[in-house]
Amino acid sequence: MEETPDGWQRLSVRTVLVTALVMGGVVVGAGVPATLGLANGRPLWVAIGWVLTGAVLVIVGGTAADYVRWRRTRYRIGPERAELHTGLLLVKRRSLARERIRSVDLTANVLLRLLGLVKVRIGTGESTGGGESTLELDPVTREEGERLRRELLARAAVGEPGTHREGELAALDPRWIRYAPVSFVAPALGGAAVGGLMQVSEWFGAQGKLINWVGDRFQDTSVVWIVVSLVLGACVTGAVGALGLWGEMWWNYRLEREPGGTLRVRRGLFTTRSISIEERRLRGVELVEPLGVRTLGAARVDAVATGLAEDESSRNADHKTLLPAAPRSVAEAVAAHVLREPASPTSTARLTPHPRAARTRRLRWAFAAALLPVLVLALLGVLLTDVLLYVAGACAVVLLPVAYLLAVDAYRSLGHAVSGDYLVARSGTVRRTTVALQRGGVIGWTVKQSFFQRRVGLITLTATTAAGAGAYSVYDAGQPDGLKFAADAVPGVLAPFLERGE
Repeated sequence: MEETPDGWQRLSVRTVLVTALVMGGVVVGAGVPATLGLANGRPLWVAIGWVLTGAVLVIVGGTAADYVRWRRTRYRIGPERAELHTGLLLVKRRSLARERIRSVDLTANVLLRLLGLVKVRIGTGESTGGGESTLELDPVTREEGERLRRELLARAAVGEPGTHREGELAALDPRWIRYAPVSFVAPALGGAAVGGLMQVSEWFGAQGKLINWVGDRFQDTSVVWIVVSLVLGACVTGAVGALGLWGEMWWNYRLEREPGGTLRVRRGLFTTRSISIEERRLRGVELVEPLGVRTLGAARVDAVATGLAEDESSRNADHKTLLPAAPRSVAEAVAAHVLREPASPTSTARLTPHPRAARTRRLRWAFAAALLPVLVLALLGVLLTDVLLYVAGACAVVLLPVAYLLAVDAYRSLGHAVSGDYLVARSGTVRRTTVALQRGGVIGWTVKQSFFQRRVGLITLTATTAAGAGAYSVYDAGQPDGLKFAADAVPGVLAPFLERGE
C-alpha cells in the first residue's frame, strides 16, 4: 500500500486490472453479435477487423480512465477525520469526523475476491443526499479493508464482560433455504421471468412463434387449465429463482459480536458482504413474519438502530437484517442475544388484545377491497359480455373468504405491551411485524383518531424515534387503554396532555 509521509494513501493499483477485465467482458458480450451483424453483406475478416479495433479502443480507453482515477484518488485516516480526495479537473474533497462514523461495510464481488480486493464504504448513517455522508474506497486490499474497519469502529466495551454471549451469535443452517420459495420474492421472480421471456422473444421477432408454440402444447386443454398451468409454471420458476437468490445473499452467513460492542453480519456466495452495527446505536429489534414464512413457523430479525440511513447506491441493500428467515425459536434466541437480555421481549411480553371494534374495521376494509374488483367485473359484464359475470362470480367465491380470513388474522395479530425496558407492538397479516423498542429511544408520541375511530372509541398511537423506520404504530387500540400504555411506556411525555384533557 503506497503511503506518503503525511499519511495519504492510494487505492490498490489492481483496480486498473479489474477495469480492464470488466471492459474485456463487456466487449466480448457485445462483439459477437456485432461481428455477426457486420458480416452480413461484407467479408468476415473486415467485420472482425472493425470489431477488434473498436474493442481495443474501448478497453484501452476505459483502462486509461481508471488509471487516471487511481492516480488522482487518495485517502487518509487521521486521529480526528477520515478524508478522501479524488478527481482530475474537478477535485472533490470529502471529510468525515471519526466520532460520527457509524458504519464500515466491506463488499467484494467474484472478480474482486479473486484479486484479493474489497470495496470499503464508510458512513455516518445520515441522509444528506449526494453521498456527503459516506466515503467509498473502491477498491483496497482485503487486509487494508479489515484494518480500516477495526480502526474506525474501535469503541469502548459495551456491557459487563462475561455476562452476555460473545463471539458467534448465529451461523447459517442450510435447512433455512426451505423458507425461500414461500417468500414474496418467488412470485415476483416468476412474473419477471415470464415478462423477460416475452420481451426477449419480441426483440428477436419470435414472440408470435412462442405464443403459437405454447398454444400447440395446450391444444386440447380448457382455458381454465391453461391459466392454471401457466401460473404454476411461473410459480415453479419463481421458486427456483428464489432459491438461487437466497443462496447468493445468505451463503456463509454469520452474526458475531466483536470486542468493543459491534455486531457484524457476514454473508454472500458470489458477492460477499460485511455489515457492522454498533450496539450503542441499537434501540431494539423487529421480528418480521411474511405470511408464507409465518405459515411455516419462521421469522427474520431486523435491527432497529440509528445511523442506518441508506442513499441511492445502497437503497437495495438489506443493511438492517441480522438474521434471515429462520425457525421462530431461533429468531427469538438471536433477538435475546442481540439485546443482551435473558429472553427476547417479543416472546415474553403478554400483549394486550385490542377491542372488537378493531376487528369490525378490518372486516369492513377487507370486504370492501374484495368486492371492488367483483363489482367492476359485474358492471362490465352487464355492459359488454355475460362471460365477465361468471368471472365476477368466481372472484367473489374466492376473494370473500380470503378477505375474511386475512381480516380475522390481522385482528388477532394486534397487540401491545410494556416489557421491562421495552415497549412491544405487533400488527399486520400479510407481513406481520413485532417490534421491541427501547422505551428510552422514544422521543415522542403521535395520537391519531379519525372520525370513524372516534365513534367506536379507538385511537392509533405512533412512537417516534431516531432509529429504524423512525415511527412504530399501535393501530386501533382502545382509547383509555392506549393512552395509559403510552403514558406508562414513556412517563412524562403524554402526562401534560392527559391532565389538560381531564
